[in-house]
Parts: sequence; C-alpha cells; structure tokens
Amino acid sequence: MTKFTLNINIMLFCLLLGSCDSSSDTPKDENQPPFKLEVFGAVAISKTNSTKVFVHYMPWFETKESSPNNQWGYHWTMNNKNPDNKDASGKREIASHYYPLIGPYHSGDKDVIENHLLLMKYAGIDGILIDWYGTFDLNDYKIVKENSEQLIAMLDDAGLEYAIVYEDRFLNDIVNAQLAPTVVSAAKKDMAYMQNTYFKDANYIKTNNKPLLLNFGPITLSTPEEWTQVFSALSPKPTFLTLWNKSSEAADNAQGEYAWVYKNSTYLSNFYTNTLPNLQVGIGSAYPGFKDFYKEGGTSTAIGWTIEHNNGATLDETLAMAKNANLKYLQLITWNDFGEGTMFEPTKEFGYSYIEKVKTFAGVQNTGNVFSSISSLYNLRKEFSGNATVQKKLDQAFYYFVSLQTHKATAILETL
Repeated sequence: MTKFTLNINIMLFCLLLGSCDSSSDTPKDENQPPFKLEVFGAVAISKTNSTKVFVHYMPWFETKESSPNNQWGYHWTMNNKNPDNKDASGKREIASHYYPLIGPYHSGDKDVIENHLLLMKYAGIDGILIDWYGTFDLNDYKIVKENSEQLIAMLDDAGLEYAIVYEDRFLNDIVNAQLAPTVVSAAKKDMAYMQNTYFKDANYIKTNNKPLLLNFGPITLSTPEEWTQVFSALSPKPTFLTLWNKSSEAADNAQGEYAWVYKNSTYLSNFYTNTLPNLQVGIGSAYPGFKDFYKEGGTSTAIGWTIEHNNGATLDETLAMAKNANLKYLQLITWNDFGEGTMFEPTKEFGYSYIEKVKTFAGVQNTGNVFSSISSLYNLRKEFSGNATVQKKLDQAFYYFVSLQTHKATAILETL
C-alpha cells in the first residue's frame, strides 16, 4: 500500500470515527466525543445461482483456555497429538493433515465465529447445518451444545440461516449412563428441546413451511416405529431428511435424503441420477476431498479410503456435478472437519481457494475481494483483545461487513 493510499485511508477513518488516533488507544484529543457505534442490519449477498448453499459445521473444537479441565479437545489431539508442541514457524501439532489459517481454536470463541460467518457470507453460503449431539451432559455433548448456541446467537447478525443435523448414534450411551430409560425417550427429549429452542427462530431453515431436520444416519433409531414415537409430540413435524440410502429406516417419517462423501464421485453421480428424482426433498453435496487422520492419530477408527484434493480438482468436479443436477439445495462437506480433511474453511495449505470456488459457483455479485480483510479483522481482535476502544471499532467493521459496506470496513482495519 502506498503512502498516499494510507493517508487517504486515515482521512476516511477520521471522518468515520471522529478521531485520527492511530495508536489504538484513546484519542489524542481528549475533547473529541467518544466513538459511537453504528449498528447495521445484515444485507443479503446478491447471487446469480438460485441453489441454496448450506455448509455442514462441526462445533466440537476446544482449546486449553476453553476446556473445563485445561486440556486441548479430542478433535485437535485424537489420541497422540499435543497442540502445545510447536514447530519453528509456530505451527501447533494437531490431529489433521491440514492446518486452519487462524490456527486451532475454540468453537465457542466469538471471534472465531465472527470470522467463520463473514467468510461464509461473502462466499455466497446461505446457511449452516450444525452437527448436533443432543441435550444430555455426557462426554463432550454439553460442550458441543453450548458451542452450537454461541454460533446460533450470532447467525442472525450476519444474515445466515441454520438447521440441525441430529446425531442419533450416541443414544445408547445416554441410556447406558442411566440418563434416560430408552433411546426413544432420550431422542424425544432432544426433539422437544429443538422445537422449543431452535425451530421457532426466524432464521431456522424451513422447507415446505416446516423446520428442516437432518439425521446423520439413522444409526441407533433404525425402525419407522421408533421415529414415529420420537416425532409424536412435535407440531408441526419437521421436514426430516436421512443420510443417502437410509430413508427406508424412517419410512413415511422421512421426506427425503441428503448426499454425503464416499470413496469417489460415482456414488454422488448415482444419487443425482437414480435417487434425487424420487425424493420429495433432496440435498446434494460438494466436497474438496477426504483424507482422514484417524490412523495417524492413534484411534481405532479405520476408514480405509481417501479422496485426494488434487489441487482443487475434486471440488471443481463435485461443484460441476451439483450445477448439472440443477439442485435446489446443496450441502458443502464440510466447513471444518479437520480430522477427515473435508474442510472448506481457509487453511495454510489451500488458502481461500475453496471458498473462492464456492463464491464462483454461487455467482456472488459486486462484493470485491474481502476474504483477507476478514482475516485481518480476526487477527486484530486477538492482537487487541484487552483494548475496549479498538474492539468497539472492530465491532463497527463487523457491522459494515454484514451490511456490505466493505470499503468502510477495510478503512477501519487499515488504520489500526
């Protein structure tokens, strides 16, 4: 950036904030009025592609600072990695072949969530499908729920929707821990909570005028009778989608299926050709690859197959398949499953390239190149974490970003 450009940015910053202080502390002229925050509502991104783009999201990451037992969470460590170990560049040792651009983080950190939501918004993503483990306090399920609700609390400000992807695989653990008498009763408690807490939200995703609910399975609740009981107290009953090829286990309780990632693109092609036309509601998928860390992480999980990222070619292929299928709904797999290597979140290895491809797919219009500026916002949040004056100015940058006033947002960032 030239000295002339910097001076112009400083002048714009002064006009916006009523202060020409560049020290990031208090204004030099104590007679200047305090900075007044202007709050703006979210403005929708203009897109040329009518496909609704959702992204699968993992809210399960913990750091030592956020953990109640002062330990890094399992999803950064698995069984044998220690993020306290750093290499010469400062890169931490984590259980993944890939490294988040912002480093390993706590999923409930407001700065992290802000960063994720703004990147998603400017990539043309409409909403988040949250991987959710229920309401019971067992293992890390309570933490996942709390992190999810911190995310949900910030979604509306960014103008994004959300829905729940319910994990029924752990219901037997709930019963074995004597927290519920049966798997059905445990699931009914989770459903009641969702209905009372999430489904009523204005930005909860509705399909056919009913709340959208995905299930990663079924795995434990594998009969139509069980799902009938689980949904018996809900009104209205959700638009319920199972994982691909699993809707028969819920029968009439399921209105459709969603595609996932498996071995190679043949399975996705088969879904589009043979399954999707027969569904009331179907969600396609796109993914950048699949390269898990379970074996290297010393776990007992054995996947046994890999889909190479191929420098973005895998994502290009699956996005092209989605475009050719003329989808109403597309799920990106995933924002941040670093353990399986399916992340769209910017990384040290791939930079912003994956969300740039999503932006092109969505046909995002007139937003410019702001991904690096959004990262700057996150870095400044952390650099000035104890400075209330600067944080208020960064709040202003956030509201400028969500209202698509990008030049004003970047002007603030460039003068701090």
